[in-house]
Amino acid sequence: MENKGLLFIPDISGFSRFVSQTEIEHSRLIIQELLEILINANQMGLEVSEVEGDAILFYRFGASPNLEEVYKQVERMFCEFHRHLLAYDHRRYCYCKACNAAIDLTLKVITHYGEFVGYSVKNFHKLIGKDVIVAHQLLKNDIALHEYWLVTPPVAGRHSAPAGFATWMEWNSSAIHTESGEIPFHYTHIGQLKNELVPEPIPPLELASKTKVLSFSREYETDIRTLFHATGDFNYRSRWQEGVKTVEEIGHLLPRVGMKCRCVMEDGQVFIYSSSYSFSWERIEFSETDERKMTSTYFTLEKTGHKKTKLTIDFYLRKSRARLALFVLTRRKKMIERYNKSLLNLERLVQEIKLPG
Repeated sequence: MENKGLLFIPDISGFSRFVSQTEIEHSRLIIQELLEILINANQMGLEVSEVEGDAILFYRFGASPNLEEVYKQVERMFCEFHRHLLAYDHRRYCYCKACNAAIDLTLKVITHYGEFVGYSVKNFHKLIGKDVIVAHQLLKNDIALHEYWLVTPPVAGRHSAPAGFATWMEWNSSAIHTESGEIPFHYTHIGQLKNELVPEPIPPLELASKTKVLSFSREYETDIRTLFHATGDFNYRSRWQEGVKTVEEIGHLLPRVGMKCRCVMEDGQVFIYSSSYSFSWERIEFSETDERKMTSTYFTLEKTGHKKTKLTIDFYLRKSRARLALFVLTRRKKMIERYNKSLLNLERLVQEIKLPG
């Protein structure tokens, strides 16, 4: 059995080609996150041979596994994949074509059992063998479904179709024709699994425990989307907010609720996370909170006309008479000066940002 094993290929599809560099970059980052989700969802001891564009070639040497065990792995990866997309769609800060289309990405899974061997080239471990070729040929089938699980007889058994699964899993049979002959397979649609997923709610900001100590407003000659990118994208923060030297993201690749950052200031550093978000094309609200939940900064963007947007920044402090007194005594004046300068800096920045249509 040392030269036989399971070949398991989850394959992502659904992204068209995007013209703008922003959308190309975001589609790459979305796929990167999803591939990591699939790898982390591995629960049956699969090894990764290689990442092949939008797909991963997993394998496991040994006897052909129980079909139910294989299905549990398919189910886990499929649900984690779509749970991640659902969460991103509810929490994302970006509305480019790539980010808008992410929720429509699909996943198909190819499972095949056969003979192959591994070999190493420096730090890379590769697979070679007839059945590795077969597994990749199975990706190029004529199945009309976008999301399905495909199994070959060595995995499914010699029955007309796999049995013992949910009643909604309607099995079909087909085959592909190759130079070495016909390769039969069974397949079933697994999109029904998405109906059982519920998006996690965005956590409330908990402003009841805080008091507003500062508020600033200014109107800008720009559309609400551009101003949102300028203020909400941490990559721009050091270019407009006074006192901020750098902002380093921790844990997430694209801006969304829950992303954490290390904000390096002129007078120290603070860890902050995106704590709330609400979007419409007329009004956008989002907030940032420090990791100790002592302060929150609340941003409100309101469309006031054609390419006119009003920005309001409210700064909240956790309720405490002593804390408020110390703030007034040591920080209030400096923060007012910094925010007034920051709003002027933002005026210049929004004129430089050019977003894709």
